Amino acid sequence: MAKALNVNPNRMELSRLKRLLVVAKRGHKLLKDKQDALVKEFLVRARAVYELRQEVERELNDCYGGFLMARAQTLPQMLEQTLMAAGGDLRVEVEYKNVMSVRVPEYVLPEQRAELGYGLATSPGSLDVALEKFLKVMPKLVHLAAEEKAVRSMALEIERTRRRVNALEHVMIPSYTEAIRSISMKLEEMERSTLSRLMVIKEIVRNH
Repeated sequence: MAKALNVNPNRMELSRLKRLLVVAKRGHKLLKDKQDALVKEFLVRARAVYELRQEVERELNDCYGGFLMARAQTLPQMLEQTLMAAGGDLRVEVEYKNVMSVRVPEYVLPEQRAELGYGLATSPGSLDVALEKFLKVMPKLVHLAAEEKAVRSMALEIERTRRRVNALEHVMIPSYTEAIRSISMKLEEMERSTLSRLMVIKEIVRNH
């Protein structure tokens, strides 16, 4: 239920409230349009993120299978030392773009090369294959992280916009409308009362 506004029943206040009501209705329409557009974009991105996640998880499972194969072909201590010797410099470039007032990231992973710091004679071939597969899936993994971050940011913006739309629709606009109605009724009542007094005065003057 809208909270009644404590206002003075005069024409200046009535004009002010009518202007505020026009602004509130215009703001409500703009925010509602923004909310609808955000929801539409969110659904498109959410579906794309779901499909990308499924693809990345399949490729990661393939990588893990290669690591399990390598583990079965060598001693755990030797495998651990081999993996510690393998390295590389992974750098992610971050850019941002604006999607309907939502700042979403774009992560760019430059082309990488595997740096094998271990002897090939002491490591199984399945480990090399697993590392190569993992390196290939890294760009998709980074892209997935950016898309999931964008989806979360859009979800938060949708929630904020929804609260503003609800506040305008269920609180501010009804309050302004009720206050305008109340002031209009009081002004009409005052006009009728003034008119009645004038008629009485006129009748008194006429009789004298």
